[in-house]
Amino acid sequence: MSISAAPGPSVAPSLAALADPQPRLMDAAAMDYFLIEAVQALRQSSAVADARAKKVEDEMIEAGLIPPPPPPQVKVKKDAPRDSMGGAVPGAEDDEEGLRARLEAIGLHVGANITERLCHGRAAFTDTLDIVKFICKDLWSACWDKQVDNLRTNHRGVYVLQDNSFKPIARISSWESRSDATKRARLYAAMPAGIIRGALARMGLNGTIVPEINLPQCTFQVKLPKSP
Repeated sequence: MSISAAPGPSVAPSLAALADPQPRLMDAAAMDYFLIEAVQALRQSSAVADARAKKVEDEMIEAGLIPPPPPPQVKVKKDAPRDSMGGAVPGAEDDEEGLRARLEAIGLHVGANITERLCHGRAAFTDTLDIVKFICKDLWSACWDKQVDNLRTNHRGVYVLQDNSFKPIARISSWESRSDATKRARLYAAMPAGIIRGALARMGLNGTIVPEINLPQCTFQVKLPKSP
């Protein structure tokens, strides 16, 4: 008389299922709300960090450990563009430099992780233009529900990505003036610039991203090293 074996423990999920889990969906407006709250939270955090650093610097100056800083120079232009490499373009307003740098750092990680997910199972890119087209189509659709409206290049490492109604800044306005609305929009373009740079970095390209805003339009100038 044969005796059937007792049922064993439940079979663990396959490695393929762990490597490629089912996507989890969320409301499209959640990203908009998150970015609004992230800007406000990081603005307060950046102010606290700057105040702490200033206090330490003042204490070191009073103790004679470091020389006092030179007097600040008069700013001539307030609306000059800023690149995404952590430094301001000469003449740019740097009052919220720490906030923009933090937003870009978040975008850097987000862009790298999303790109890794989107490229799963795809063949490696062999051409820089194909990488930029991937960002214009796949990455843009995943992050902002549409593709880039216009892509231009000079074929010497400079690409211009134009979105005529860029979702993160499309509804930004100000009761003061249009220039004030543009100033506010630059903060909300910092994280997308980081996302683009993170995507490029994950695919092996170190680029500089310069957002230019003309509400509701946003143009990203991507500068990449020349191919050998």
